[in-house]
Amino acid sequence: MENVTDCVKYRIRLMPDEVNRFVNAASKCDFDVDISYNSFVVDAKSIVGVLGLDFRYPLTVVCHGYDSVFDHYLDGKKLG
Repeated sequence: MENVTDCVKYRIRLMPDEVNRFVNAASKCDFDVDISYNSFVVDAKSIVGVLGLDFRYPLTVVCHGYDSVFDHYLDGKKLG
């Protein structure tokens, strides 16, 4: 976990079959959650947007707030 000016940033690995669970977990947050690969950033609460990412590479999740349940979920996906 890395703090980025009032945001929390995670580097995760996500598989295509995990997208539905990830989007459901992100949707429960009452703040914006973005997920990106390189310069391609999408809303983590959008299943279509997340499915458009390249899952072969690590993804970056930026939370514009904090939720302990979502943080715990992401802990299982973190790299390193």
